[in-house]
Amino acid sequence: MKFLSRLLLLNAAMYFSGMLCPLVAQERINAVIPGDFADPSIIRKGNQYYAVGTSSEWAPHLPIYQSNNLKDWKQTGFVFDKPPAWTSGSFWAPEYYFHNNTYFIYYTARRKKDKVSYIGVASSRYPDKDFKDHGVIIEYGKEAIDAFVFKDGKQLYITFKAYGLDKRPIEILASKLSPDGLKLQGELFTLIKDDKRIGLEGQSIIKKGSYYYLFYSAGNCCGSKCDYNVRFARSKSLQGPYENYSENPALQENGDWKCSGHGTMVTDPNGKNYYLYHAYNKISTVFTGRQGMLAELQWPKKNSWPVFQITPSKNKGQDVIDSFNTKAIANHWQWYFRNSTPVTKQRQGKFHLTGTFNPDNKTGIVLAVRPVALNFEATAFVINHNNSLKGLAYYGDANAATGIGCINDSIVLWVVKDNKRTELSSASITPAPVELKIKLMPDLACKFFYRQDNDNWKELGTDQKVTADFLPQWDRSPRIGLHFKGGSGGEAVFSSFQLSYL
Repeated sequence: MKFLSRLLLLNAAMYFSGMLCPLVAQERINAVIPGDFADPSIIRKGNQYYAVGTSSEWAPHLPIYQSNNLKDWKQTGFVFDKPPAWTSGSFWAPEYYFHNNTYFIYYTARRKKDKVSYIGVASSRYPDKDFKDHGVIIEYGKEAIDAFVFKDGKQLYITFKAYGLDKRPIEILASKLSPDGLKLQGELFTLIKDDKRIGLEGQSIIKKGSYYYLFYSAGNCCGSKCDYNVRFARSKSLQGPYENYSENPALQENGDWKCSGHGTMVTDPNGKNYYLYHAYNKISTVFTGRQGMLAELQWPKKNSWPVFQITPSKNKGQDVIDSFNTKAIANHWQWYFRNSTPVTKQRQGKFHLTGTFNPDNKTGIVLAVRPVALNFEATAFVINHNNSLKGLAYYGDANAATGIGCINDSIVLWVVKDNKRTELSSASITPAPVELKIKLMPDLACKFFYRQDNDNWKELGTDQKVTADFLPQWDRSPRIGLHFKGGSGGEAVFSSFQLSYL
């Protein structure tokens, strides 16, 4: 009996450290925030938790989620509806902080005038709306990213990653932060240096007992060849020197997830520490992006190194059903803002989509949602008839997309790839309304369907092989959604959209 107990304990420990698959049946680990939600930062205000994550090139920028139990999350807003004037894109790694009855977001973005990534700051009296941008707070070298704020006694500090684009070791630098949270004070100092060139970013700090514990991510963060992991270091002084944990990495690949990293800590009302971080699902990988994961930080004894215990979740993600009956569009919709400006109107169950896009944008405008699983189908009803292309698109960016739509009295299957737009197949229809469907198969094959008058579905392009393998971008997953491509005065009008997981 003792042997069996020890075997099960050993197996559980090895499973969560990623060393092997379990010997006994394990409940599958699900994300607490499914879908593309990288670099999460978390705070608690009373009994409410708020988390913000990377949006990269998708607008609105920097999605915000709310929860009252750390396991069930609902998106409630965005930091920015429009990009701040100084930015050109790449909205990454936001840091959430509450101070002086104010919510702060310290975020990374590319500066418009030179395309260099620096750290800006915005603030609001509300946790998920009305953020006012205050511009760049950290401008340093060729790149300053991944802000984290820590309060030591009465003094605020801000930390960030530096030298990531230089031929020298990366460093995590720190500075005192002014009481209003809007400017640096004093000289910068180094917390930790990447002398072994393993990668160093996504840092966060907590104090426990007599030690400051520094959590950081090492390795390659993104894409199918990622090898991200979380490591510890600690010091009895915030300024260091920091001692690395001898058994690093402390959080890495397990049976369901890989490339864990870039998280922040929160303490619940009972004093337990939890780490919200991101990881890739090993089945859907880059097609669902880096998803929000939760682990409890446990302390075996006083002044010991902590251990992670991944928190199981039953949250598999919900279908998206939109009948467009609300006054404002739902906040699950986003668009690629770099080369398109959508104009939307929603009323009485009708959704109008039009707008402008750059001449080199061969796809047009896509208003999309984040899939949370690999095998899905999306449907939409198009109810207007004109010479604009209107329908569904599965979208990586403007040069990596595919879709099905109606234009005049035709249904068209199209793909944009390698800077070229191709119509693969077409069929004649009677004037709209028409229902369209895109189905993504487990082998990444995309299938396209249409029907009218509730007739049987007809598949378009049965002689074509369209796969989605070219869609993912290195730092973000593809999206599925509503599509418009037309000239001035044209629009697409929809009466419903649904994304269902198979």
